[in-house]
Amino acid sequence: MIRSMTAFARCERQTELGAIAWELRSVNHRYLEAAMRMPETLRSLEISARERIQARLNRGKVDATLRFSAAPNTAGELSLNSTLAAKLLGIAGELENLMGPGTGLRLADVMRWPGVVVEAEQDLEPLKREVLEVLDAALAELIATREREGARTAEMILSRCEAISAQVAFVRSRRPEVVARLREKLIGRLAELPNAGDPGRLEQEMVIVAQRMDVEEELDRLDAHIAEIRDVLKRKEPVGRRLDFLMQELNREANTLSSKSLDTETTRAGVELKVLIEQMREQIQNIE
Repeated sequence: MIRSMTAFARCERQTELGAIAWELRSVNHRYLEAAMRMPETLRSLEISARERIQARLNRGKVDATLRFSAAPNTAGELSLNSTLAAKLLGIAGELENLMGPGTGLRLADVMRWPGVVVEAEQDLEPLKREVLEVLDAALAELIATREREGARTAEMILSRCEAISAQVAFVRSRRPEVVARLREKLIGRLAELPNAGDPGRLEQEMVIVAQRMDVEEELDRLDAHIAEIRDVLKRKEPVGRRLDFLMQELNREANTLSSKSLDTETTRAGVELKVLIEQMREQIQNIE
């Protein structure tokens, strides 16, 4: 099943430690590129989060945002560094003696001083496990969305393949009529020439023109590429790059077909082929 690279997923979980939420947004990109946004307290999880994304996705630009709101009862214990506070107040007293009364530290100043009030370190391992589990759930949702979008894209591609096959069959069916009209046209022109009685002249002209307008190889290759696209769409591995290459090949054959055309209807069919191929190519840019 093919996957689109354009998708969004959000997964939340309320735990005893707080509320965890992951948001994943992905768009098309030549390679896999992940941009991570997460709280500093959980920044140590970035490598593990990237590894999980790389294990599940192959292409696309992914914006991964982690939000965490700690539960009120999970704040760490606060303690006073009495030694540091005493030294700070002693220095403040000395400065006040030098500078005059009223210039000493206030209580709020002392409490804000780095290291005076110390928060006990928390065990974040349970929280980290929860965060990664929520990320796994968000990735599963993102992949499911990618697959749904991919299925719709595959339907569109198959419908365009049917239309291309119809155009190829139309051009192939017109070839006898086109050749017959060309022969009549050449006979009329040769009849006006002085040496019109030379039967070999007509055959020579017919061979030259037939070689120039022969599109059987292009039609066969178009059929082969369409068959390859149908086969590729059934594969489970990422196929975006292969499909993009096949679009280039289809476009090359359509251009050659148009350049060889000596018939208005064949020219129109060539233009329609290029329109159908471009419609597929635009959609394939989003396939993983």
